[in-house]
Amino acid sequence: MRDLRLYVLMAHYNQWMNDRLYQTCAKLSDDELHLDMKAFFGSIHATLNHIILSDRVWLGRLANQPFPVHSLSQQLFAEFPELARQRHLTDLAICRTISALQPADLDRAVTYRSISQGHETTRTLDAILLHLFNHQTHHRGQVTTLLAQLGHDMGVTDLIACPHAALSDLPGSSCHNESP
Repeated sequence: MRDLRLYVLMAHYNQWMNDRLYQTCAKLSDDELHLDMKAFFGSIHATLNHIILSDRVWLGRLANQPFPVHSLSQQLFAEFPELARQRHLTDLAICRTISALQPADLDRAVTYRSISQGHETTRTLDAILLHLFNHQTHHRGQVTTLLAQLGHDMGVTDLIACPHAALSDLPGSSCHNESP
């Protein structure tokens, strides 16, 4: 579907899920957050750091304002409250980016240097946005599994359960702006 409503929906879902995920993670002890559970990035905290790092890299690429990183496992925020605050701000930036788009923008070519592959690549904005949201969903799924292993139930995480899940029900292109 090449419709901006898809990206509005994904931005709403992303923000909704991140709000719920961080509310659940806020109940964990610091030891639980940093426990190496043998996930891709080890701990829940490290995985959450990876997601926000990747989002900021992509937002920087889209705005032509590179976000410099040393590695995909680089820790940006050591303390959970700051990580949560920055997650909220990043979700708002994603919403602003999506709300500023016009349909023709989806065909815009974006050239960037891949951190994981080490070479220059060009993709359409359409493909990049699909990747950004899919990447978050992938790693949030890992975090929800780690939470379950620690005895914390996230409840329903399905896109269809998200408020405004029907494209016809979307309230415009901006996400909610409440403080975390």
